[in-house]
Amino acid sequence: MNQLKLNLKNCYGIKKLEKDFDFSSNGTYAIYAPNGVMKTSFAKTFKDLSLGSNSKDLIFPERETIREIKKEDGSDVTKEEIFVVEPYNENFNSEKMSTLLVNKELKGRYDEIHLKIDEEKDRLLKELRNLSGLRDDAEEEISKTFTSENDRLFDSLGRVEKEVMDSSMPAYSDISYKEIFNEKVLSFLKTKDFKEKIEQYIKKYDELIEGSKYFKKGVFNHNNASVIAKSLMDNGFFEAEHSVSLNTKESKNEIHTKEELEKVIDEEKNAILNNPDLAKVFEELDSKLKANKELRDFRDYLLNNLKILPELKNLDSFRQKIWVSYFKSQKDLYANFLKEYNLGKVELDKIIEQAKTEATHWRSVLEIFNKRFSVPFKLSMKNQGDVILRRDVPSIAFVFKDPNGEASVEKSDLLQALSSGEKRALYILNIIFEVQARKEENQETLFIVDDIADSFDYKNKYAIIEYLKDISEETNFRQIILTHNFDFFRTVQSRFIPYDNCLMVEKTNEEVKIAKADYIKNPFKYWMAHLDDDKKLIASIPFARNLIEYTKNASDVDFLKLTSLLHIKSDSDSILKSDLQNIYNNVFPNLSLTLTDGHKKVTDFIFDLADTCLTATESINLENKILLSIAIRLKAEKFILNKTTDKGEVIGNQTRKLFERFKTEFGGISSEQENIKVLEQVNLMTPENIHFNSFMYEPILDMSDEHLKNLYSEVKKL
Repeated sequence: MNQLKLNLKNCYGIKKLEKDFDFSSNGTYAIYAPNGVMKTSFAKTFKDLSLGSNSKDLIFPERETIREIKKEDGSDVTKEEIFVVEPYNENFNSEKMSTLLVNKELKGRYDEIHLKIDEEKDRLLKELRNLSGLRDDAEEEISKTFTSENDRLFDSLGRVEKEVMDSSMPAYSDISYKEIFNEKVLSFLKTKDFKEKIEQYIKKYDELIEGSKYFKKGVFNHNNASVIAKSLMDNGFFEAEHSVSLNTKESKNEIHTKEELEKVIDEEKNAILNNPDLAKVFEELDSKLKANKELRDFRDYLLNNLKILPELKNLDSFRQKIWVSYFKSQKDLYANFLKEYNLGKVELDKIIEQAKTEATHWRSVLEIFNKRFSVPFKLSMKNQGDVILRRDVPSIAFVFKDPNGEASVEKSDLLQALSSGEKRALYILNIIFEVQARKEENQETLFIVDDIADSFDYKNKYAIIEYLKDISEETNFRQIILTHNFDFFRTVQSRFIPYDNCLMVEKTNEEVKIAKADYIKNPFKYWMAHLDDDKKLIASIPFARNLIEYTKNASDVDFLKLTSLLHIKSDSDSILKSDLQNIYNNVFPNLSLTLTDGHKKVTDFIFDLADTCLTATESINLENKILLSIAIRLKAEKFILNKTTDKGEVIGNQTRKLFERFKTEFGGISSEQENIKVLEQVNLMTPENIHFNSFMYEPILDMSDEHLKNLYSEVKKL
């Protein structure tokens, strides 16, 4: 991906954006965008692409949305090629963590073995689902029946192997598990009333068995007889001219055909099951099986399968008997599955032991985190082998450290002890997993990084910057780093992003434009070369004032005059453009500044220029922001001084002190409350850094154009 071509329309507030990114010489761009100007919408649009979702305009969903994101050959960027790094997402866990746990050779051997096991398992489960009437939960149900756990299929099948593989026939393979073991039927079968009736039924049934010609309690009942008869017939016993001898108390009955055997068994079975006394007990049960549809369905099923009634006394035992019968009926599939599993398990155990001893990429991720990020805990890996076998999820051991010692803690307990910034560091850990996995897979990826470092302390902020630098050096990786923090923007430019790849956003009512950035290194030097621009001329006043303070002192006449252009003093309205010209020429020796309209008052000049800022496009606009801040402050102070009784001079923090003076005099007057609210905003949005103390201009850069425009409009109305 050497080029990225964007054509966006009506994507989450982006009315229109067309931009080409050229990654051929450098794979990373940084984009500075003030809050509320494109950044979140840009990231969300790419997030949609990564998820395979459509984008839209949330406010005006009826508007046509265009989202064309293409490579240099005109092909679409795929969702696999996009990864959006959000500012913070506490629920994000990289799905690629487990891919870093073993080397590719071991993982390939593991997958090959497991594929064979899974093929045999699927064949068996398909038949078991058909027999039981269950669908997705058949595997879970088998596991719970024999182990009381949900995920122990192998153990469950192994426990009954001897019973399944013996020579006996399946007694209940024709019984539907689903018909009996459902919630409403089971609730009924566990009632006291049912248990009493079933006891009566079984007692009478046993009496009838004892009196039978051929059946014997606990040894040979009608179920056993039917199973044996079927087996003999299925295996051609009578066709081979063999016979069966049935013993009674008085004589032996020789059976020569399947028809004779069926007749004898059916007659004996019907004599028992249709016994009047036994039928009476069943009728009493029958009357209770009409409460709801599930029970009525179960009643109908019982009528056709009376043989199961004695088994309902012990449901846990009957549950196992049914599954064993199913296994017996699918003995070949059952045996093949266990054989493949047992053969594979030996090799899988060897793979696990080998993997445990290897230094994996997973471990290298933890080392990156431990070395670079400043947090009161260290990370280690504790269950690599289990993950390989798919018995567990990747697990990290946390060791919390303080000056007095260290202790292993669970993640849930650790999170309660961490600051919000430290919690965010754990989010970065998951991002590193994702990045490293894509690196190992040679996955070409465009990372959209959305204000990732904004809420971190400086130590971890710089650790993140260094990691972003690492990403920029990978051949298959591209990055677009979004931020509204100008300090962060300047830092990434100085560390690893070429000046030409640092961009800024401008927003009009019709579209968003992304252009080459200004002011990254030294805005003042740039302004000094363009003082013919009126806005840059006025915006330079705080800078010139600071230079005088540092090179001379705060009592210098030029310093005081410039102060009177930042605060309303007795001489503020008498300072002319010619005075400003002279001051600049004094401060900057190599400057030969000549201003037009030298007789014009500088304060009037400032207000005229501020009015023109109201229609400027939304962008970085540093000079506009400083100019508006100056005009807001001057207008507010003029209003207060004209309104208040006390006209005394204020020394230091003038705007705040004048505001307190206004509140003291007018705070109790209802008609002045709106004015007080506006003045409170002036205090909040035009702080002392308007003076460029220590030459820190980033706070003003990060302030929204729109907020300053609105506030200036409000102050003008005072």
